[in-house]
Amino acid sequence: MELKTMQDAELEELRRRKMAQLQQSQDAQMQQQVAMAERQKQMEAERQAVMRQILTPEARERLGKVRMAYPDIAAAVEEQLIRLLQMGRIQNQIDDETLKAILRKVSPQKRDIKIERV
Repeated sequence: MELKTMQDAELEELRRRKMAQLQQSQDAQMQQQVAMAERQKQMEAERQAVMRQILTPEARERLGKVRMAYPDIAAAVEEQLIRLLQMGRIQNQIDDETLKAILRKVSPQKRDIKIERV
């Protein structure tokens, strides 16, 4: 009887340790997720600050509308603009007309699909 009680105590101790380890690993994962989310927020804030610097208000508004409809295209344009700024190829603010031209180049060309009945 005493042996069974001892085994139960050992099993309970092992369970307690395993639960503590699981809790620690979950806490570490949660901290990593929070840190990653904060880094993404910071990067997005920096990106928006750069966009305010290089785009006129009208161009920023247009890019915001494009971002709502086509987030991948807006991200590509932002990346391109940031690279151009880093290379020193942007001297003045980009106005709405220039942004339209950039968007035309980046946007995928639409295809006309014709269905003919025989």
